[in-house]
Order: sequence, then structure tokens, then C-alpha cells
Amino acid sequence: MTYRKSREEDGIPNLRTSLVVVMCFISALSYAQNIAEIRFENLKKTKPSFVQRLVEVAPGKPLDSTLLERDMVQLIRLPGIAHAAYETQRNEDGTYLVIYRFEENFTLLPTANIWTTDNDEFAYKIGLYEFNGLGRNISFGGFYQNDIFSSWGVNFRAPFLFAAHWGLAANYQDLTTQEPVFLDARTANYRYNNTSYELLGLYRFNLQHRLEAGASFFTETYEYLEGATRPDVPTNLEVDKFLLKGIYEYNTVKRFYYLVDGFKSTVNLQYVNSSDKALPDFFLGFADLTYYRQFGVTGNWASRLRLGIATNSDTPFAPFAVDNNLNIRGVGNTIDRGTAAIVLNTEYRHTLFEKNWFVLQGNAFVDAGSWRNPGGDLSDFGDNQNLRIYPGLGLRFIHKRIFNTVFRVDYGMGITKDATQGFVIGIGQYF
Repeated sequence: MTYRKSREEDGIPNLRTSLVVVMCFISALSYAQNIAEIRFENLKKTKPSFVQRLVEVAPGKPLDSTLLERDMVQLIRLPGIAHAAYETQRNEDGTYLVIYRFEENFTLLPTANIWTTDNDEFAYKIGLYEFNGLGRNISFGGFYQNDIFSSWGVNFRAPFLFAAHWGLAANYQDLTTQEPVFLDARTANYRYNNTSYELLGLYRFNLQHRLEAGASFFTETYEYLEGATRPDVPTNLEVDKFLLKGIYEYNTVKRFYYLVDGFKSTVNLQYVNSSDKALPDFFLGFADLTYYRQFGVTGNWASRLRLGIATNSDTPFAPFAVDNNLNIRGVGNTIDRGTAAIVLNTEYRHTLFEKNWFVLQGNAFVDAGSWRNPGGDLSDFGDNQNLRIYPGLGLRFIHKRIFNTVFRVDYGMGITKDATQGFVIGIGQYF
């Protein structure tokens, strides 16, 4: 008797063979679309091994245009890179060669800021920084500031020191300024000094999200110079403090040389512990919401909204300052303080001339803000005494291939009560 397989049994080997063939075909197709090699061209100072650590594409991975575009955004944000582009070439075996081409920035740069008002105030800050140390985008340098008194500081920042996501920042400063202290309707001037040591850990979750956290130890001294006095306000004070800080940033900004487009938000939370009840412990938090919109190849609109609030202590040494160089151009050097702040800076930058590496921009802006008085309430924001509005005009002289080389000159003119006017000059866009 001859045994004969059923029709179903006859089909099993053929089915298995077909499945194997299909799987091999899929595997071969997948391999054919893989990246065989990545090549970095025109890197002179930046280390290729550093770039390889940062990019998401890698040999053996499938070719993915989304990852390539993300790499472009990430690389162009680096201080050492002026511009980057990619090209893909298909090999004979169906795999791909990916070529990244770079234009590097010159990154050993001076920094400078100058601010004046029409009441003969004059201050400046100069420094020298390397923004691509060791070819790994490590920033290191220092500054000297003269704002009636002399100050100096040293800064170190390495966002990718330990890996593609982990880094470290360390800062030291010896800052001395003349600070107004507001006692009811009267003002006193103090010589203020802040000597601080700060250490921060840096973590980048991905292209859009990053975190900083750390602490600083500092000593504040206040020395009375002139003006009003009050029995409960000391004329000399030295206080040791400890600060805990956390910063979270969400960033979707894209850059094409000096043009920017996108949204960025930064939230900064701090707790300050004081060794003296004259300057009590306090919490402080503020958020900067920044929006950029590019119009064609000549226009750029930029706006920054700062919302800040702190423990509402009735102290003349409140943490939020109204200052030329910080928030309102033309207002003067630390002309008021508060325990909460709302500040809006908005400006339109228009390219007037561009040739090769050089760009000349014109700039029209409005800076506006208001503050809550120490110990006051939120209705203080509507008080004419606290409201500042300063429109103005400016120029930008830009070198496209030197990092952050935007030499800016702005002139702000106040239109609110007791307004001043003056120049604010510096390197880098105001925000």
C-alpha cells in the first residue's frame, strides 16, 4: 500500500520556502538601504570624532531623511559651526554614503557691551572667549566690567564633556557695582559686591529639550555710599548665601547663518538660603518665551516675553532689576527693583545690505516692562511709577562666519513718566 501525503502536507515545504525567500528579500532590501559610511568634510578645528558622537545617523543604520534633518539643526546650533549641509550617494551594492559638509566659525572672540544714558551714565564690559575649545565646542574665557566699580569673572561650559547628552559648567565672578536702594520715595546708593562660585550639571534629553541643575556659594556685601537712610536698613552688610538652581529649555529654533526661525522657552527656578535675616531666604522663578519669525531672506521678527516672580519680601534689595543691559534699552543702569516682573522686548530686523560674509541690518524695537514693588501686590503692574516703555532704533553689523559676531548699536527713547534715553552697544543680538 503506497502512502500519499494530503494536499495540505504537500504545500508545507513550498510555503516554508516562500517565506524564507521573502524574508531574505526583505533583509537584502533593508541592508541595501543602510548607511555604509559617513564622511565629514571641511572640518579643520572641530574634531570629527566629536561630531560623530552627536549625530543620530551611523553606519549600519537605515537611511532616514528625518534623522539627517535633525542632525543639521543640531550641528548648526553649535558655536563652532556656521553652516552645515548633507549629501547622499548610492553605492553599487545599494548601500549609501552620507557626506556632511561644514562651514566652520572662527571662535576665539572678544566680547563687548557698552551702555549709556542721557544723565552721563557710562558702563562697559569686555572679555575674551574661546567657543570651540579642543575642537569639542567647549567654551572658556573671562570678562572685565567697569560700571563705576571694577568687576571680573571666569566661565567654563562643556555641554558634551562626558557624552552626547552630559556636560558641565563652572563659573566664578567678583562683581562690584553701585546699586540704588529704594527706601519709600527716597533713594540711597550702595557699593554692592557679589563673589560667587557656581557648578552646574548639563543634560540634553534630545534636540528640543535640555536641563541644567546645580548650586552656587556666594557672598554679598552692601556698603552705604550716599542718599537716604532708614533705621531698619543697615548701612553695611555682609551675607553668605547658598543657591540651588534648575533650568529647563524647550527649543525648536532653526538657524540659517544670522536668520532665525522658531520658538524657545526657558524656565529658571532658584532657591536662595541666606545667613542673615536682613536678607531673608527667598524663591525666585522666571520664564523667557522667545519667538522668531523669518520673512523671506531679508526680514526677521523677534520677541521675548519674560514673566518673573519671587518671594514678596518687603526688602530694598529685591531680586528683579530694571536695567539698560538686561531688559529695557535706554532706561539706565539699575534704576528700579521689584519682586515680580513682566517684560516684553519685540523688534524687527531687516537686512539692508549683504555681500559675501558681511551683513548690515536695520532694527526697530519696543522694550516695555513693569514691576511689583517689594511687599506690594499685583496691581503694582498697572502703576505709572512702575511702567516703562522704550521704543528705539538700531543697527547690526554681522560677520556670517565668526560665531556670534553681531555688533549692535541701539538707541532707546522712553515715552513714560520720568523717562531717559541712551545708547546700548554690544556684541551679539540683544536676545
